[in-house]
Amino acid sequence: MKDKKNYFGHRISKSLGQHFLEDDFFIKNIINFINPKPKEIMFEIGPGMGALTKPILLLNDNLSVIEIDKNLVNFLKKNIVNKRFNIFLQDVLKFNFRTFFSENKKIRIFGNLPFNISNKIIFYLMIFKDIFFDLHFLLQKEVVQRLCAIPDTKEYGRLSVLIQYHFNVTSLFDIPPTSFFPLPKVHSSFVRLIPNKFPPILLRETYYLNSITKLAFSQRRKIIKNSLSGLFSENEFLKMNISPFLRAENLNLLDYCRLSKYLSSKRSCLHTNEQKNEY
Repeated sequence: MKDKKNYFGHRISKSLGQHFLEDDFFIKNIINFINPKPKEIMFEIGPGMGALTKPILLLNDNLSVIEIDKNLVNFLKKNIVNKRFNIFLQDVLKFNFRTFFSENKKIRIFGNLPFNISNKIIFYLMIFKDIFFDLHFLLQKEVVQRLCAIPDTKEYGRLSVLIQYHFNVTSLFDIPPTSFFPLPKVHSSFVRLIPNKFPPILLRETYYLNSITKLAFSQRRKIIKNSLSGLFSENEFLKMNISPFLRAENLNLLDYCRLSKYLSSKRSCLHTNEQKNEY
């Protein structure tokens, strides 16, 4: 019987949100969906004790893993001997993926992300989306529901809008708590993210999209006429064919892109006029 605090000699870290996948059926399904090829540049985030690492290495000869737990890194070094296998003892939130990007080969990312910082990791990876081919993650089911959510649902929020601007999201299948050790209190889902080459409206930068969604969804009970009153007038909403009496969850991705583009142009004009007035 496995100890609740130890897993084959490894002391489980609650602070790192460690839950190890050990169900062969779901491991095989994950590998089949990822479908790794020999020469692809692949990175695994949070390899744990190698449940996905080992089978991937049988199919790919260019794999690197990023692990923050020194004890797990030592375990992997002792138990997986492969010259084409690179281990980085590092916080993924400080990792520069561009160092490994090849113009002819985009990077493929996969991993079982810790529940407590999965959102942070996904937001960080947005920075590198232009060099990624695809991303496959095992996440808390509730998070995946939010990633895939559509307007007018309780799951739909800022995370939905931002992720769907940057990626095409597909929930592939669910995994029960019994497939992990220690047993998590939540169900998990396996999800695929593919960088979105054609968003509804191409924004030069997403600063305003970030700002507008943060403001709108932090006051999601208010109508946007009130929650976004510091950014847009009622007439400006009407000018963009967006009802000022809608709430944050009623606007779709296209609406948020239109608001962002309008605000960007508006601020740019104000900045230009301010410069002219200096002379």
